[in-house]
Amino acid sequence: MRALTVEPGIPNSARLDEVPEPPVTDGAILAKTLALGVCGTDREIIAGLYGNAPPGDSRLILGHESLGRVMEAPRDSGFSPGDLIVGVVRRPDPVPCSACAVGAWDMCRNGRYTERGIKERHGYGADCFRVEPEFAIKVDPGLGMLGVLLEPTSILAKAWDHIERIGARARGWKPKTLLVTGAGPIGLLAALLGAQRGFEVHVLDRRLAGEKGKLIQALGGLAHKGDPTSIDGMHFDVVIECTGAPPIICDTLSRAAPSGIVCLTGVTAPGHDCQLDVGALNRSWVLDNETIFGTVNANCRHYEAAAAALAQANKAWLAQIITRRVPAERWAEALEHRSDDIKTVIEFNPDRPS
Repeated sequence: MRALTVEPGIPNSARLDEVPEPPVTDGAILAKTLALGVCGTDREIIAGLYGNAPPGDSRLILGHESLGRVMEAPRDSGFSPGDLIVGVVRRPDPVPCSACAVGAWDMCRNGRYTERGIKERHGYGADCFRVEPEFAIKVDPGLGMLGVLLEPTSILAKAWDHIERIGARARGWKPKTLLVTGAGPIGLLAALLGAQRGFEVHVLDRRLAGEKGKLIQALGGLAHKGDPTSIDGMHFDVVIECTGAPPIICDTLSRAAPSGIVCLTGVTAPGHDCQLDVGALNRSWVLDNETIFGTVNANCRHYEAAAAALAQANKAWLAQIITRRVPAERWAEALEHRSDDIKTVIEFNPDRPS
């Protein structure tokens, strides 16, 4: 079968390979791969900056944002042939740590977890994949190919889970306003989940190229174009930072209202300096009881929440997030940055109308 593979640590070593069928040890469910989402992590792995092959292998099958259609499944698994599924990315460590032991492997404390398509486990970027029933998430059939957005949505479902748990500790906290920085796929999905919760949504993006502004407005949100000075004087109950850009992160830290919560979702490479008045920030955080936290990855509970959020979302709105679909044989085109891109997916065996 075809698979998109890379030799981790070797820049630009990615290629479309012929590899053996996935072993049963990967999981009892066999699925035909429909689509694979492309994100910054994939680009970093292909650039040789990140990633680890499984022990004993020199190459890693890429792909952690999956969508597949079940071909085979055990009778008692809860899955049937024809079901649309997404595979969970992270697996708990074998020790396990206190978090992994209770199913919260997204909060692994000893770093011995593995991740499909990223860290020591082959990914979903092949003509078919196997996955354990307990790490497979059923997708609403009405979503079709839009189900490939489930994994990135799970990151925001986790972010909102933490925001709501933190906020619940403050009696009388009734948040109304949300600022999202960045109108890429993560930012737009963060805004979607905020709108579903009834927030007044504000999205800041330096360009708002293409359809991004219209997508924000369709959620009932306000789009702010340019640098952070465009929202000077404004503070928000919840802030979700989705760019990973150091200057935006620095500014984000001062945008929370009293008792506000700031969630950082973007991953930044080290080596970037920016000027911060730590004294003023600390004074604000302490005196106003603000909370700042970072989040990445998700566990099954967040995937299920993400599946529910996508199922109730407007499908025409979701469809506009996927701006390019690239056939597997032309996978390299999916890595190109184009001005009107939001989300690019690689199609392996897409469903076709009969």
